Amino acid sequence: MIAKAAIDAGRKHRQWKPMLKIHDITYSVEGRTLIENASVTVPTGHKVGIVGRNGAGKTTLFRIIRGELGLEGGSIEIPRGARIGGVAQEVPGNEVSLINTVLASDEEREALMAEAETATDPHRIAEVQTRLADIDAWSAEGRASSILKGLGFTESEIHMPCSAFSGGWRMRVALAGVLFSQPDFLLLDEPTNYLDLEGALWLETYLGKYPHTVLLISHDRALLNRAVGAILHLESKKLTLYTGGYDDFAKARAAKRAVIVAAAKKQDLQREHLQSFVDRFKAKASKAKQAQSRVKMLDKMVKITAPEDAARVVFTFPEPEELSPPIINMENVSVGYDGKQILGKLDLRIDQDDRIALLGRNGEGKSTLSKLLSDRLEPMGGRLTRHNKLRIGFFAQHQVDELHLNETPIQHLQSAMPGVLPPKLRAKLATFGLGADQADTEVGRLSGGQKARLSLLLATLDAPHLLILDEPTNHLDIESREALVEALTAYTGAVVLVSHDMHLLSLVADRLWLVKDGHVAPYSDDLEAYRNLLLQGDEKPKAEKKPKVAPKPARKATREEVQALKADAKKCEERMSKLEDMSKKLQVKLADPALYEDKEAAVIWQKKYAEVCGAQERAEEMWMTALEKLEKAQG
Repeated sequence: MIAKAAIDAGRKHRQWKPMLKIHDITYSVEGRTLIENASVTVPTGHKVGIVGRNGAGKTTLFRIIRGELGLEGGSIEIPRGARIGGVAQEVPGNEVSLINTVLASDEEREALMAEAETATDPHRIAEVQTRLADIDAWSAEGRASSILKGLGFTESEIHMPCSAFSGGWRMRVALAGVLFSQPDFLLLDEPTNYLDLEGALWLETYLGKYPHTVLLISHDRALLNRAVGAILHLESKKLTLYTGGYDDFAKARAAKRAVIVAAAKKQDLQREHLQSFVDRFKAKASKAKQAQSRVKMLDKMVKITAPEDAARVVFTFPEPEELSPPIINMENVSVGYDGKQILGKLDLRIDQDDRIALLGRNGEGKSTLSKLLSDRLEPMGGRLTRHNKLRIGFFAQHQVDELHLNETPIQHLQSAMPGVLPPKLRAKLATFGLGADQADTEVGRLSGGQKARLSLLLATLDAPHLLILDEPTNHLDIESREALVEALTAYTGAVVLVSHDMHLLSLVADRLWLVKDGHVAPYSDDLEAYRNLLLQGDEKPKAEKKPKVAPKPARKATREEVQALKADAKKCEERMSKLEDMSKKLQVKLADPALYEDKEAAVIWQKKYAEVCGAQERAEEMWMTALEKLEKAQG
């Protein structure tokens, strides 16, 4: 019966297109309204990134879509029979192999395969076999294996039982299962939090090819720029859909915000002018009629409210004193566990001004190197020297998980800094964005981002000269990640980073070390080249470049060529002027509050404005290029 129902559902599935419609929904928790009269439509097959500050209600929105929470008002329309899938929790640590766990996640296939073994009616057998062919059941093991390998498991590991892996790795198995089952609506909540860089890049590519609708909660800018085609912003209890990736969203949102702020200021001045007239002339009989007219104008004026500035997110790392270089030096060092060498022939040096990113596939030894650097692992051979005054701060995700859930942040600090008065402890917490409310809240009730902040604070209390960060951005929202970048940039100690966040690595790291085949060596290319190599599934070194041939002296440009370049530069300048006019007109349009009464129309006009902004950037680049060519031609 299960398999027959699955076949019927599969046939119906091909007859409709699953569109998600959220209409005027409202939801509150413990008296606090998270979402109020919010509406949005997500077309079939769209990949949408969902962003918003921690605590805005993004995960709650997912639970509403899945039907786990009841609405106070409004409705959500999903076609009947549509399958909604997401990663709710890690798979159990049982004796079932990883590959079989993933295969079992497709319930329809499992039921059909079981029935194919027992069915005797020829018509039924034909139906079952036809449906198995429709869902490509015979390639299922290959597809499941490919997904598991993409998420970091080796060929031998995919046949091992789930009990052989830790919770973080079992979360990857759960993710593999939902990707394999290919639901009509794939809901992913921070999936890269338990992935490394290689797994995150693989997921990015996989989502780009996913055949159905994807809703992705993420704070990973690189993922949101490459894997989705729209951004759904949850802010001030409302939902707003923007086309394009995160960078496009940020530009459009900033432009919209600037326009609204300008319109609000203009309206305030107009209201002040009208009110001033009323106050001056309301008592004069000759002006009473005009004053009354202006009172009516004030009453009819719909107030434009400027968006509130969000509280600035901060991290403040204490500054260590300067040490003479190097702070760490290795000569032919080897390291490993239980007598088994993992890394060898390490000839490395770290100075206090270094910003180093550790690259390398999972299992190559990045964590081993981090433990060696942080003095958590002794070398097996060679010579390792540290500056005698060196202090090292270490942050890893397991430390967040090891916080005392029944203690408050201020109690954690009191244990780490005995004798320090509470006001100073609270001031310390504030430097990491943990205010008075969070200071006295049990850690078990804090958000993931707030716990990460507390762990970062504890890791940097004694002003370390070297800060080793292993996936520091997990659970941090985008604003917090930007604040971390600023703090690390200002920090005067050395930094060693392991992260799947390409945006963080690109802004912080100025040196790249590749951990591979038991060795660690400087990586001479950039992060984008490394990303491309990972996506190709290879890390072959670049072919040696041929020596460059000295260019021939450039000939002097003719008068006609110079005139042509002048004309080209003038055309570019005229195009910039036209685009500037278009931009101003669109800003006026976007400043009209009435526009936002029709959300679909507002999205269209926002898209047009974003396109014009992009065209302005391209036009300016073309103009600069034309001027450079003209300058070169004129000598």
